[in-house]
Amino acid sequence: MTNIKVLSTHAVQEVLRELGPAFEHASGASLKIHYDPANVLKRKIEDGATFDVTIVTRQVIDALAGQGKVSLDSCVDIGRSGLGVAVRKGAAKPDLTTVEAFKRALLAAKSVVRSREGTSGLYFETLLTRLGIAEAMRGKIVLGGSGRIAELVGRGEASMAVQQIPELLPVDGVEFAGPLPDELQLYTVFSAGIGAASNAKDVANAFVDALIAPAAAALFNAKGLEPILR
Repeated sequence: MTNIKVLSTHAVQEVLRELGPAFEHASGASLKIHYDPANVLKRKIEDGATFDVTIVTRQVIDALAGQGKVSLDSCVDIGRSGLGVAVRKGAAKPDLTTVEAFKRALLAAKSVVRSREGTSGLYFETLLTRLGIAEAMRGKIVLGGSGRIAELVGRGEASMAVQQIPELLPVDGVEFAGPLPDELQLYTVFSAGIGAASNAKDVANAFVDALIAPAAAALFNAKGLEPILR
């Protein structure tokens, strides 16, 4: 049995939870998947982590391809997502329809959790400055670790979470309040690429093909990701 090591961002975790077993059954391969924020995976790969396939942001895949860590001709965009807000289940959902409404919602929140190193968290930090409320929010920001930071909202450790929509939807104990207003939205493209040093490129390529197959589009949509159709 061929083992395929996949280093993936959390944004596609729910997609891989369903697509992975189907691929294993069809291919006879075994997927070993490790999840981390894209920027963390970039550092690990640069430090010598071995892998067959990585799924990260477009910016990170481009950087890794430029370093020769990922085969350039294997890189392909698989989907994109925007940022959204989650609140504790049963709590009133804030108005997020306009920039001013979103700003009021942040200021009214007792605490807001963002990822420490994820794309969403780093962008949200700059967004507070852009909205002119960085100082007012300073004592309200909770830094989440790797993974689904809305779990802190579910446990009552924060009242609001801002993250990639696919990472908010599956969390127990919270409700998706909606996406950020269009004027503030950040869409992140996620891409897959095959490790330049992979010893199982044929199977790795088949796995990437499964991610971009037309049959996977409905799954991507259901998990909060917009598939990139070809």
